[in-house]
Amino acid sequence: MTRPNAPSAAYRGFAVMAFVVIILAGIKAASPIVVPFVLSTFIAMICNPAIGLMTKYRVPKWLAIILLMCFIVLMGLWLASVVGSSINEFSKQLPQYRDQLVEQFSWILHKLQALNIQISQDQVLAYFDPGMALSMTTNMLSGVGNVMANLFLIVLTIVFMLFEAQSLPKKLHLALDDPDMRLQQIDRFLHSVNQYMVLKTLVSLATGIIVGIGLTVIGVDYALLWAVIAFLFNYIPNIGSIIAAIPAVLLAFIQLGPTAAGGTALLYIGANMVMGNVIEPKFMGRGLGLSTLVVFLSLIFWGWLLGSVGMLLSVPLTMVVKIALESSKSGGWLAILLSDDVDNRFAASTVISEPVGHQADTSSTEKK
Repeated sequence: MTRPNAPSAAYRGFAVMAFVVIILAGIKAASPIVVPFVLSTFIAMICNPAIGLMTKYRVPKWLAIILLMCFIVLMGLWLASVVGSSINEFSKQLPQYRDQLVEQFSWILHKLQALNIQISQDQVLAYFDPGMALSMTTNMLSGVGNVMANLFLIVLTIVFMLFEAQSLPKKLHLALDDPDMRLQQIDRFLHSVNQYMVLKTLVSLATGIIVGIGLTVIGVDYALLWAVIAFLFNYIPNIGSIIAAIPAVLLAFIQLGPTAAGGTALLYIGANMVMGNVIEPKFMGRGLGLSTLVVFLSLIFWGWLLGSVGMLLSVPLTMVVKIALESSKSGGWLAILLSDDVDNRFAASTVISEPVGHQADTSSTEKK
């Protein structure tokens, strides 16, 4: 009896894998269309609570959407101009920064030569080139800028999504054959993703403001550019803060010396420690946590699939997948593999399962 079922199970597994590969290949091929849609979806999730707040104070919904879109467009154009001009000025001053780098390392080279360790200045520039340190961040920003070139399409998509935001839960219930709206997983899924995106954006904005003010006080050039990079890369936990800190710390070392570089590093460490270990757990809780390995692998996967926008939104996209898996019975095991709080989940499942068994026992005794 088991032999006929074994090939069917194997074929079903291969079919699922084939479907996944085909879907990923289709998304990869259609990335010029998918990426603006994904970016519009997450921006709409962030804007939806603001629309609800304005409508609560009797502002017409259409007027609230227009005001919010105008604000987003103006802020986007302003940030694009500031970041673009900062990158251009930084590129022009790269030769001067290289000369300052050699001067900063001159005393280290003399100390090493006194210990019979010969290191040339070319090797120092090869390993500590400020242009190479900024290349990864500028490439990611340019990738986001290329997507934002379709600003008109993105804004229109966000507007239509915001108008359809209230009716979306009802449509999902009807599409999943739940007209009485008894499936709370759908509502939990939408609420969790929306809450995560809003809180993560606020935390990232606070991180960027702290970094910008701190770098301005220290005296590092292009503080606004590093603040924008800290804001964007804060969507990538652990890894993003390190990538955002490298060019700022290196520029502080070149421009102001080792003391300023140490202060800049402490600024980034302190901001990310406070925001990541105090603020985020307080407001988000640890129920949405991902393991560090999953964060790193999701960065690689979504970056390969969707480019720079996929890298910046790798954790929110993985959170969407994780919450969707938690909402389904068949995908619960994979959601556990993505999580980092296995002990808490096991304890929660034990606590939940005990009253059910207790009720079953009491009902059986009553029948007796």
